[in-house]
Amino acid sequence: MPATPVPPAVLIKGNSNVNINATLIVQIIVFLILGWFTMKFVWPPIVKALDERAQKVAEGLSAADHAKAELAMAHKRVEEQLSAARDDAGKRLADAERLAHSMIEEAKARANDEGAKVIAAAKAEAEQESTKAREALRDDVAALAVKGAEAILRREVNVGVHVELLQRLKAEL
Repeated sequence: MPATPVPPAVLIKGNSNVNINATLIVQIIVFLILGWFTMKFVWPPIVKALDERAQKVAEGLSAADHAKAELAMAHKRVEEQLSAARDDAGKRLADAERLAHSMIEEAKARANDEGAKVIAAAKAEAEQESTKAREALRDDVAALAVKGAEAILRREVNVGVHVELLQRLKAEL
């Protein structure tokens, strides 16, 4: 059989034997027992867990600050090393440029020396050739002069007799 619903007005007016003061006192006692039980057995583990969590958070923040400081120091060391490497590379580049410049200057000096030697040798050779050509020309002129004198005089000139005369003529030319 289905239960019949009880109207709300019947519930409030229905049982008049209930004493409100006794109910309130019992509820206060139950609340105090619940509060004591909570403070004695439930609250300490919660507080302990909260304290442990706060300690872990503080340790984590401390570790993060420490790591941040180490990272800053590492960045500083890296920048110093990069700066030193850049300075070293700059010095090496400058040294290499100076060495290349000195090598170029040395090569130019050697080339100039070699050029001067070649020019001096060419001048000496030209002088020699010029001297040989003059000697040959003197000999030819002397021979022509003898032939010319022979033709003019229509007589034979003895080379052995007139050697001194021919040498003087050759030196004058």
